[in-house]
This record gives sequence, structure tokens and C-alpha cells, in this order.
Amino acid sequence: MIAHVRTVYLGTSKFAVDVLRRLAQSDHRPSLVVTRPDRPSGRGRRLSAPPVAGAGRQLGLDLDQPESVNSEEARERIAAAEPEAVLVCAFGALIGEPLLSGYEMFNVHPSLLPRWRGAAPVERAIEAGDVVTGVSIMRPTTELDAGPVYLAAEEPIGAEDSYGSLAPRLASLAGELLVQALDTGALPSPQVGEGITYAEKISAEDRRLDPARPAVELERRVRALDPHVGAYLELGGGERLRVLRARAGEGSGGELAEHDGRLFAGGLELLEVQPAGGRPMDAAAWLRGHAARLG
Repeated sequence: MIAHVRTVYLGTSKFAVDVLRRLAQSDHRPSLVVTRPDRPSGRGRRLSAPPVAGAGRQLGLDLDQPESVNSEEARERIAAAEPEAVLVCAFGALIGEPLLSGYEMFNVHPSLLPRWRGAAPVERAIEAGDVVTGVSIMRPTTELDAGPVYLAAEEPIGAEDSYGSLAPRLASLAGELLVQALDTGALPSPQVGEGITYAEKISAEDRRLDPARPAVELERRVRALDPHVGAYLELGGGERLRVLRARAGEGSGGELAEHDGRLFAGGLELLEVQPAGGRPMDAAAWLRGHAARLG
């Protein structure tokens, strides 16, 4: 076992926070945390710090928020920390040369590579109906998520798992796996050449539920985008109804309709919804206030 590896950590999201907290408890506590700059967010467009920035401060870690991690100033700050390894998790920006090949790098990726390379591996695994996913600790290269893998571990996807229930389990697994890779001095092995799939970034169109699509597909999309992105139905006139929970029934096609006191969009039964500007509610409660508009 390797007693201590001097590390610098690059991360941004809530997922990266969970991994950082585990790392900070280990023998490989980062000497520097690098994250993205504060950005305007919300209706008021107030500056908001990325989740990792807040966590880094709480943990008493040195923090840097450069406009570009590839800038000379950012690279000098990393070099001054004298890392033996640079750790990357959900950083959200491209890491280029000479930084990419200048250090031993460990990148956390929440899938079993080579399945679901790309930006949205957790969402796409749920959406595709995969029954298992996992975490890979890999060496980043110039080709997207194609580098050799140090360690990998599986995590089952339950029939009712959403992003909100699956991502925290993957983050916990990722933290343990990353510490294990550092503890053991794991060596990377090339990815296999078969079974490569790509998890494209979630687009605005991906959020829209089309009742003409199979209900099983729609139900998976609802779970894949809950709660961080959100799927919705168009009600007409630009009005949207967010769908928080749903159940796949038979068939597809058709408009939003009521059957025996239950709300359906094609073959998809809606269980919990959220009107624009409103609070989440049971679909039955929404239906009581909108039955007339459904005929």
C-alpha cells in the first residue's frame, strides 16, 4: 500500500463534492482544489459558487477558480502544489496540453467504460434501460473517455431508480474506488474495443415528453432527468407540465387525458407533476383542478 500521494483535485458538481469529501478523509487529502469560477444563476442572476468551491472552503482546502485551467497562471498554481497525481471528477471543462500529459491523472467516470463515454452517462444508462452501471477510474487522454482504466466497479440500476437515487450511490462508490486506486498504486489497462457507446449531453429537446413515443421509453426518461433537469409535457400555448413520477402503461399515442380519475399522456400514467410556477403535487390533485380543460 502507498502511504500518501500528494494530490490536486479538479471538480465542480455535487457529484464531485461527494468524491472530494471522501478523498479529504483519506491519506491523499488534496493540497489544492481547482474548480470553475462563480457564475450568475437563478432569476436574479446573482453570482453563485460551484458546489465544490463551497465544499473546499468547508474542508479548509486551498482553492483556485481560474477562468481556464489551461491558462499559464492556473498551471503554475497547480505546479506549485507539487502533485504526484491530479484527480479529476465532473470538472466540466476540457483539460488540454501540456497539463493533460504533465501529471499522473486519475479521472472519475460514472459508467463501465467503454459503455457510455461522454457527458451524461448516468442519465443515458437509465434512459436505455440498463440494469447495471458503475464507476471507472481512468487515465484521461485527448480522445473522449477513451483512456486506460485503473479500476472499475459495478452498481445495479433498480427498476425505480432515478438520477436522484442512483447518482449519490455512484458518487459514494467513486470516492471509495478513487482512494483504492491511490492506496494500491493501481496500473491502468486499455479499454476493450467493443461495446463503445456515447452519452450525449442532455439537450432541450430531450426534456420534452412526446406522448406518441412508447410509454416505457417515456417513463425511463422521466427517471433519468429527475430531479436535476426535469422532463415535461407541452399543454399548449407555451404552458408546460413537469413530470416528476410516472408509470408505463400499455400503448402510446394520444393527448393528455383522464381515465377513471387517473391522468395519462398516451400510455404513460402520470403520478406526480409540477405546474409551471407551482409546487409538486399528485397527478390526481392536478387533475381535479384541470379536468374541464381535458374534456
